[in-house]
This record gives sequence, structure tokens and C-alpha cells, in this order.
Amino acid sequence: MSSPIAMDWDLTSYFAEFDGSEMRNFKEALATDIVELSQKAAELAPLATDNADAWEAIFLATEDLSDRLSHLGSYLGCLSAADARNEDYAREEASFALLAASGEKLEVELLRALKGVPDSIIDAFSHRPGLAECEHFLRRQREEAQRTMSPEQEVISADLGVDGLHAWGRLYDSISGKLEFDMHFPDKPKERRPISQRRALMEDPDRRVRQAAFDGGNQAWEEMEDIAGAALNAISGTRLTLNRHRGVDHFLDIALFQSSVSHQTIDAMFSAIADQIELPRRILALKAQLLGTKAIAWYDLGAPLPLPEREELCWEEGKALVARSFDQAYPLLGKFFSQTCERKWIDHSPRPGKRPGAFCTGSMLTRESRIYMTYNRTLGDVRTLAHEVGHAFHSYIMRDVRSYAHYYPMTLAESASTFGEMILTEGILSDPSFSPAQKASALDQEIGHGAIFLLDIPVRYQFEKKLYEERAAGELSVSRLKTLMVETQREVFGEVLEKGGEDPYFWASKLHFYITGVTFYNFPYTFGFLLSRGLFSIFKQEGAAFLPRYEEFLRLTGSESAEGVARRTLGRDLEDPQFWIEAIQTLEAPLAHLEELLPEVISDQP
Repeated sequence: MSSPIAMDWDLTSYFAEFDGSEMRNFKEALATDIVELSQKAAELAPLATDNADAWEAIFLATEDLSDRLSHLGSYLGCLSAADARNEDYAREEASFALLAASGEKLEVELLRALKGVPDSIIDAFSHRPGLAECEHFLRRQREEAQRTMSPEQEVISADLGVDGLHAWGRLYDSISGKLEFDMHFPDKPKERRPISQRRALMEDPDRRVRQAAFDGGNQAWEEMEDIAGAALNAISGTRLTLNRHRGVDHFLDIALFQSSVSHQTIDAMFSAIADQIELPRRILALKAQLLGTKAIAWYDLGAPLPLPEREELCWEEGKALVARSFDQAYPLLGKFFSQTCERKWIDHSPRPGKRPGAFCTGSMLTRESRIYMTYNRTLGDVRTLAHEVGHAFHSYIMRDVRSYAHYYPMTLAESASTFGEMILTEGILSDPSFSPAQKASALDQEIGHGAIFLLDIPVRYQFEKKLYEERAAGELSVSRLKTLMVETQREVFGEVLEKGGEDPYFWASKLHFYITGVTFYNFPYTFGFLLSRGLFSIFKQEGAAFLPRYEEFLRLTGSESAEGVARRTLGRDLEDPQFWIEAIQTLEAPLAHLEELLPEVISDQP
């Protein structure tokens, strides 16, 4: 067995030890129960009045199995992300993929049960006492069932997914977790750094450092370009093939279904972004002006403004900043964060072998969360912490909601996380102990994130759309992937992006393109960001009186479409571009505040 590394979080509430008797027994019982339940389900005819009792028992047992699968999957995901070099973790995660495939076969039977079933039967079934709060889930299951192949074909698809679609994703995770690059610092010797530290270096105030991290990272990805290109072609090609056999009209249909939004809503959001595109471009133009450049390069996107008093924040200082902000604005959130730290639910230390990125995961069995990130002592890392705690708080608010009503889409998941970020910013701005320079830095972070969500994320969305459109005619070469990425960046950013300052390897370095469980892992971030800004503007107007309605919003996220949740709790129509325009325009105030502070802040510099 590979020697495990020290981690910050405590995972013992999952299992006392990795690969111990408790874990092995849990896994064996889970595998047995999935097979037995699948056999029982396979013997039943599709849902009808005379077999509703039997199908109810199957659905309830599946709910329990899903909780147990999430428990084991979350545990292994935590281990393999925190120590990507550990071969035992990787091997166990691959084994779990087989178990998950068995779960997918059971899912095939549940979809078969609902396919083509009349509304009257579904209505009666969803109103059975044992399935209370499951109507939305069952409706979505039935909608998904209409886009399935035969049960036999779906079983084959699940089997092939282990060594096909999902294997490409695991390969990318393995490569990115082990990848290192040469960091050529301007004034000191070259260092070999894990790729997970690249992001923090690209937020360095020294442009030479940012460019060195950008160039070094892309040189490392260049060595892996053929593997990354093969993975991206395989993932997109497999999805298109399955869509064709499942009768899916357009590749976006799956993404919109997974996100629980309508075409009209996404069209309204991107229409609003196009209408207001000059606002995020103005934000980046101001950044370029203050950085002393005519335009920004890709490695400038996360760059801080040249402000004084930019100090590194140790982990304890970062935690304290988040705690103060949460306690002041939202005591329940502050209390939850304190408990999260006390219970050691966060892995934060930078170290070789950690995968890049940050996430919040959790067990539906224990209703506990875990937060994964690499804390590199920057204000951006503090924002990441607030963001991921927002995710965990969302799960906490839903802790008493049954599992079938707990499956909320990414579009609504990102609302709570961005709400947490905005509370952090507000806490900094309202704290008299913070200097004008520190407040300017917080405002820079806020509007900078606005530019990312309104420009960078749309680049990912538009690139992925073009990828799927071209992939339908055949594989894309590495050179075409690079060209497509550069062209898309230029289209979205316009003249504010420096000529030659594009990132041709963004398709390779952005792990979101390689997540196989969810397609189009991009636009929900912008959706959640703007929805959160709408939520937060109401919070600022109504104060603490809004928080019960906010918590109701969170509780309903697994029980309604995104549009339905917004109508019930906010009284707003997400299919109306005006909602999104108003949300985008909330960036005008922090931009104006920053511009007001800058003369004082910059004149104070030596």
C-alpha cells in the first residue's frame, strides 16, 4: 500500500481507516444490495396501478443505496484529490467506478419503470405517502426516461462508460494531479512546482511572475497536449454518439436538463450579457490602465491591482476574516463556519500531489460536507474559502430534506457559494479597521470576478458549443483546438484582450472540460453568480428579514426548476432578460466605489 500523506481534514466519520474492515464490509454490502435490487426491479413491468406498491419499495430502497454510494464516492474523491500520487486511492476510485456503473444499471430499471407512463399514473404514484416531496424528482426521472435507449443498450452503455467515457476523465485527473512545471522566477533560481500552485502564481502582483507561471504551465500542458486532446475528443464524441442513439435533438438539451433551466432562460441570460458586455470590458480596461498596459493578457485576469499593503494572509488570518464577515452579516452562517473549522472539514495546505482546483463534497448518509482547496495565502484563496463554505452551508440548510428532494442543479448550487463571497466582500468594506487600500483590493476582487463570470465563463461556454458542433463531423486536431480557443477568446473579450495575450491551451488546462458526470460545466457558474447578485441586492434592501426567504430558496432547490424556485421565493421571471440585466448592473456600484478610492490609494504609494 502506498504511504498516505498527512491531510488537514478529518475523514474518520466516513470510515475509521482507508481499506479497513469497516470500509470493505460497507462496499461489499453495497455491491450486493445493488445487484439484488436491480434483479427485483428487472422482474417488474413498467409502473402501473397494480404494481405501484412494488415500485415504491424499489424507489425507496434506491434512495438509500444512493445515499450509501454518495458516502463511499465522496470519501474516495476526497482521498484521491488530496493525494493524487497514491496508487491505492486511484485503484480504489477506479473500483468504485465499477460499483457506480452497477448503480447506473439500477437507474436504467427506474427509468424503464416511468417511460411512457400516463400522467395519471405518475400523479398517483408521486402522491403516495412514502414518496412525499418526490414529485419534482419523479417528473424529472420521467422526462429523462423519454430520452433513453432500450434497457439492454443502457446497461451496455453503463458498462462501457467505466473503461470509456469515465476512464478518460480519470486519466485527466491523474495527469493533472501529477503534473509539474518549471517556474522561472525573475530574480531567483528556477523551481519545479506542482500545477496546482499555478493559479496562485498567476495572481502575483509582479507581471513577470504571472507570465512565467503562465508560460511554464503551458509548456507543461504542451507536453501533454496529445493526451488532453484525445481525452477531449473521446468525451465529446461519446456524448454525441449516445445523444444520437437516445434521440436527443441537440447536445445542449442534456446540459439544460442537468441544470434544470429552460432554453429561454439561458438565451435571456446570454442576451443580457451581450447587451451589457461593455461593463465587464470596462472593468478589464481599468485593470489594464492601472497595470500600465494597453490591454490585458490572459495571465492578467487574476492579477491584483497595484495597490499598497498587499500582504499575504496566513491560514489563521484568512479563516478569521471569513468568520468576522459571516458573523456580522449572517450569524447562522458564521456559526456553521465555526463548526466546520472545529470539526476539521477543510483540507487547505499546499503540497505536491494535490489536484488543482477547489470543491465541496459531502455524504448524503451522514449529511456532512468536506471542503477541498489549496490555500496559497492570497485574498483570492480567502474568497475561495468563503465560496466553498457557501456550498457546504447550502447542504446544511437542506440537512433535513429527503434525498430525492436534495438533488439540486449546479445552476442553483452556485448561488449559495457566490452569496458567501459577497458577504465576505461586504464584511471587508464595512469594517473600519480595513484601510482604503484593503477595501480597494476587495472591490478589485469583486469586480474582477464579475469580469471572469461575464467574459471568461462565456468563452468556455462558446468554445464548448463550437467543439461539439465540429466534433459531430469528426475529431478535432490539437492545432484546431488551440485555434478555436484563441478565436473564441478574441470574440468575447474584444480589444481589451492583448493581441498575442490569449491562452491557446486553456482547453487543456481547464479541468472543467474533462468532468464526465456533467456536461457544459461552465454556464451554471455565470448563472449562479448573477442569481446571487440578485439575491444579495434584495438582502441589502431588506436586511435580516430576507434571510428566512433565502433559506427557503436553498431548501427548494431540489424540489423545483430554477425558474420555479425564483418565482416562488423572489417573485421574478428568469426567462426575462431584464432580471439578468439588473443583476449585471449591480457591478456598476462596486466599480464606481473602486474608482472613487483609487486616487487616494494610489497617491499614498511611495
